[in-house]
Amino acid sequence: MGLVEGIMSGPWFPISAYRLFHLIAVFCLVAILLKITRLFLRRRRAIEILKQFPGPPMHWLYGHVHEFKQDGTDLDIGSAWGKMYRYAFPLWFGPFLPYLHICHPDYAKTILATTEPKDGVSYTFLIPWIGEGLLVSDGSKWFKHRRLLTPGFHYDILKPYVKVMGDSVNVLLKKLEKIATSSDESVEIFQHISLLTLDIILKCAFSYKSNCQLESETDSYVRAVYDLCNFISKRFRTFPLHSDIIFYLSPIGYKFRKSCKISHHHTEEVIKERKKVLKDEKELSKIQQKRYLDFLDILLSATDEDGKGLSDEDIRAEVDTFMFEGHDTTASAISWILYNLALHPEHQQKCREELQVILSGEETMDWEHLSKIPYTTMCIKESLRLCPPVPGIARKLTKTIQFPDGKTLPEGFHVGVSIYSIHRCESDWENPEVFDPLRFSAEQSAKRHSFAYIPFSAGPRNCIGQNFAMNEIKVAVAMTLRRYELAVDPSKTPKKIPKLVLRSLNGIHLKIKKLN
Repeated sequence: MGLVEGIMSGPWFPISAYRLFHLIAVFCLVAILLKITRLFLRRRRAIEILKQFPGPPMHWLYGHVHEFKQDGTDLDIGSAWGKMYRYAFPLWFGPFLPYLHICHPDYAKTILATTEPKDGVSYTFLIPWIGEGLLVSDGSKWFKHRRLLTPGFHYDILKPYVKVMGDSVNVLLKKLEKIATSSDESVEIFQHISLLTLDIILKCAFSYKSNCQLESETDSYVRAVYDLCNFISKRFRTFPLHSDIIFYLSPIGYKFRKSCKISHHHTEEVIKERKKVLKDEKELSKIQQKRYLDFLDILLSATDEDGKGLSDEDIRAEVDTFMFEGHDTTASAISWILYNLALHPEHQQKCREELQVILSGEETMDWEHLSKIPYTTMCIKESLRLCPPVPGIARKLTKTIQFPDGKTLPEGFHVGVSIYSIHRCESDWENPEVFDPLRFSAEQSAKRHSFAYIPFSAGPRNCIGQNFAMNEIKVAVAMTLRRYELAVDPSKTPKKIPKLVLRSLNGIHLKIKKLN
């Protein structure tokens, strides 16, 4: 002990320590100054480039963030600016992060017709849960996975899912019957629809019968999936949680990691068990004789031209991606469709009359019914136009892009495509705020710009599961309308808010009356 004290009190120690701390402090200061200088140089370059795109005035510090109050008016502000600046305009998120906000089909086509990768800023928060699956991957990995997964959405695979969907919807309808008979109050519908779509996706992803619509609190995996969607949504809208360090140290970050662990463990165990089954059966055709093929069967059996399949990590990522993409997005779509039909009872009644003829005395929907409900389908599409489940998508450019009017944007820029604004573009939609299903008649659809209606995105990176989603929406909407009359609650008008999906700040409330 005396030796150590002697060394530390020697004449050289304080000077050396001081010099070391001094050098560290100088290094950190120089690094910070370089970072700030680089940010300001990048900002000045971005301002210069974006001068060719007129837009709303911005605050030097907040950019345009302070304009969006998260009070249910955010999307309408963006849509109003879209009418003022027509094709695209800059949106600044703080002083250093600009996006070119696209609100016209011509500009959207230029971006979506390419395979430009998803914007990392918007999708990073999902990766700890869903991994680098089809939603967030790019380049050769994305091409390979897209090619291998496409057969999983062939109509032969989708056919048996219709009965699965119908069985799950019947569970929902029985729940609603108890609610409808026990109270005259309106019901917050999104929570019930969300459990419905989770139930369906669990069955179709890996034949997992959770009974989550009735016992959602008792199943740890179901609770984990539900919580993960909520945690990610909360992180998106809480700016301090964008920091990885702050999120990691926060209570929500701890809960997020715990739910990820539960979800990943469950998926890995299911994959392990299914591999044993496939090894015994060897051929999908033998399995199909016993039960419908689920998404996991397709993933485990998929091979490229060299006979190589996906790794266990890739399979888990794709299953978790399917769970995320096929859950909240479809719940948003169905909830807003039911709300819009409640808001327009004349269209609701026309749908019901059509469904009564097609379904006659049958209790559920079959595959053949899906193509025989044209008016209901037009109403569904019109609601998806007004209330797209994913209001906007983002890309990061890997090369210079030139738009139809000659304006260009260089590599490295962030681009946001506002589906919500494009669906209200007056060059393609007359009286865009009016609910008019006849816009989707064959005659009207033929006249429209190919990128004017993109609820499932468009181009090579469009939603691979859009046919699955449309089938699920049709089954849920048709069976609900056939049994119940829906009306809005005037005291609880929903306030639209873009989170991970289009939701409502105060929920989506409907009055439900059982039909004779």
